[in-house]
Formats: sequence, structure tokens, C-alpha cells
Amino acid sequence: MELRGASVVLRPVEEKDAQVLGEIVREQAVARWWAPPESFDEMLAIVVDGDVAGAIQYDEEDDPDYRHASIDIFLSARFHGRGLGTDAVRTLARWLIEERGHHRLTIDPAAANDAAIRSYAKVGFKPVGRMRQYERDPISGEWHDGLLMDLLADELT
Repeated sequence: MELRGASVVLRPVEEKDAQVLGEIVREQAVARWWAPPESFDEMLAIVVDGDVAGAIQYDEEDDPDYRHASIDIFLSARFHGRGLGTDAVRTLARWLIEERGHHRLTIDPAAANDAAIRSYAKVGFKPVGRMRQYERDPISGEWHDGLLMDLLADELT
């Protein structure tokens, strides 16, 4: 699978990507929000002009009464501020809606991650609630709040 956005390509993570993705999740700007995963195997690499810029993943709830998908993303600091995260989220969201048939998507940034929240809003995600003490901070170990955001298929921008 390869998905093309305006500026990004999303493709399965390859073995050679693991080292660079490991370095990216240890960058201060990324580590603040992301703990290094055990594996990058279930993720898609975000490729910009041939360089791995980060990764994006999705999860699908298949229970027909609750069917939806969720998205999570991290991007190297050197690619921040260029709309690439927005492009990656929009590209994956479009695929999840058009190809996988989801009517609703969720994303759950840390409530203090203003840049991520602004980026997701550009795709059409809307805040639906604050989740108190939602996740453990990967650096301090303290609990912090998350913001639940969702997007209905007809709201994708």
C-alpha cells in the first residue's frame, strides 16, 4: 500500500526505516508527546522528498455498532511547520473513509499539544471532550490530559 498526499507519501515501514524512526521518537520535540514504541511494524512511514519524516498509524474498530478508525502520528521536528503532518493525516483519513468505509475517525492528542490540535482541525477534526489524566507523560511519568477529537466522513476538508 502506498498513499500519496499533496507533499507526503505514506508507505509501510521497511526494516531500514527503524533506525531513523527510533531517532525521531527520541527528538526532544517528539519525545515530549510520544514514548518509543516496541516496534514500528504496524505503522506507515511518512516520506517527504525521499526522506523518512515520521510515521503514522491507524486502528480500526470492527464491531458494527461502533465501527470507526483512529489515527496517531509523529513527525521529526525538522519537518514541523510545513503542513506535512496535516497532509499525512488528511491522506490517511481520506483512505480510511473512501477505501475502508469508515464514517467516523478519532484522534487524541495531548490536551496541551496546541500545534497538533491546530493541524488536526485543518483536516476537519473537532474537539469532542477532554479526557482527564488520559496518558502518562513519556518523560516525567506524570499523567496528563488528552483531547478527544473526531471527524465525520462529510467533514473531511
